[in-house]
Amino acid sequence: MSSNITGIIVSAVFVLGLTPGLAAADCADEPAPSVNWAGCEKQGVDLSGMDLTSAVLARANLENANFSGSRLSHADFNLANLKGAKFDKARMINARLIAVKARDASFNGAILDDASLSRSSLNAANFIGARLRRVNFYDADLANVDFSQANLEGARLERAKMFAAKFEQANLESANLESSDAETAIFRKASMIKATLDNAILREADFTEADLTKASLREANIDDVIFDGAILSDTIWVQYQRCRSGSVGECR
Repeated sequence: MSSNITGIIVSAVFVLGLTPGLAAADCADEPAPSVNWAGCEKQGVDLSGMDLTSAVLARANLENANFSGSRLSHADFNLANLKGAKFDKARMINARLIAVKARDASFNGAILDDASLSRSSLNAANFIGARLRRVNFYDADLANVDFSQANLEGARLERAKMFAAKFEQANLESANLESSDAETAIFRKASMIKATLDNAILREADFTEADLTKASLREANIDDVIFDGAILSDTIWVQYQRCRSGSVGECR
């Protein structure tokens, strides 16, 4: 009997170890740095302007919650429901939002440098003017997302699904879009110097007046793509040829 009880205790400890913060979560705790609301029901809660640095909100239901202007650096939102949530002008450096559901969420003007949003569902989200340097969007659903005027320098967008996404006047310098699906996406006047678009699906995308200097498009699908006025100086083209320095509008 005692050995069975010991086995149960050991198993419970092991499971809790795989779900950090679960055992200590108290959904009634007041908002504060490092608060643990893992798995809590917080739908529609107003947490605007709060300091929630390093908070644990993994698996929580935060649909339509308001985090505008809040401090959320190093916070853990992994697997949370963030549909319709507002993070406008929030500070979220190194935040973790892996595999979140955040359709229609707003991150207008937010700071998310070095954050991770890999495999997240962000359909129709708003990142206008957001600072997203080195953010990880690997394999994320970014269809219809608006990144206009956002800073995505060094961002990881490999395998991201970006159908009809908007990157107008965005900074995508040194960003990695390899094997992404950006069909009909808009990159007008975007800075894409040294960006990687190898094997990307760019069918009917619009790169009007974008700067693709030293970018790489090896084996990308560029059927019906618009390159009017685009700077293609020293760009590596679809069949591995290098465009001449000074090329504009077409690879010469």
